[in-house]
Amino acid sequence: MMDWLADPNIWISLLTLSALEIVLGIDNLVFLAILADRLPPAQRPLARRLGLGFALGTRLLLLASLAWIIGLIEPVFTILGHAVSWRDIILIAGGMFLLAKGTHEIHGSLEGEEDESAPGGAGKAGAGFVATIVQIGILDIVFSLDSVITAVGMAGELWVMAAAVVIAVLLMLVASGPLSAFVSKHPTVKMLALSFLLLVGTSLIADGLGFHIPKGYLYFAMGFSVLVEALNLAARGRRKPVRLRHPVP
Repeated sequence: MMDWLADPNIWISLLTLSALEIVLGIDNLVFLAILADRLPPAQRPLARRLGLGFALGTRLLLLASLAWIIGLIEPVFTILGHAVSWRDIILIAGGMFLLAKGTHEIHGSLEGEEDESAPGGAGKAGAGFVATIVQIGILDIVFSLDSVITAVGMAGELWVMAAAVVIAVLLMLVASGPLSAFVSKHPTVKMLALSFLLLVGTSLIADGLGFHIPKGYLYFAMGFSVLVEALNLAARGRRKPVRLRHPVP
């Protein structure tokens, strides 16, 4: 009954899949941090919890319907010799949404936006909260689809896949607060995160069109960019403010 406790293959599979789910959830976490940052400070923790809760529920529901997941990979029609499945359609739509959203956020950051605290801004807070949760939910479906398909290909036991998903989402929940605060505090980091959304969106569209870009390349580019930005932040932190000396009258 409890033979799985002594099976090292089960534990190796669980640890490996949990680590992979965390890595695959990084882009989801970045998107969540950026969207939550647009809300009033009091609403951000609830938005992050609801967003990650939706991600967990979506992943578990997809795992519970493996036959439907397998059906999504089957070709629906063919265009110019390329077989298109429902998974490809979802990835392309999600990638286009990320490109549009990332471009909109970059434009808003550069051009300036209306403050929520301005007259009439409080009335928009409720609608903004609901719109943010809806957008998080839409992208959760796209990210969850890729994550669950990877889990199905790596593990044979349903409970192992479900446990790995729960572990990954719980760790993401712990990291979401500090990450959101860090992104909100540093405008250059936010701009870098928005560029990651454009990169991920392009990758999703390419994958849906049959041009698969290995995840390792994307994560290396993102990691290198984060390293350069970390060095810039460290250099700015060490820079001492220059004191202006007034001439003695």
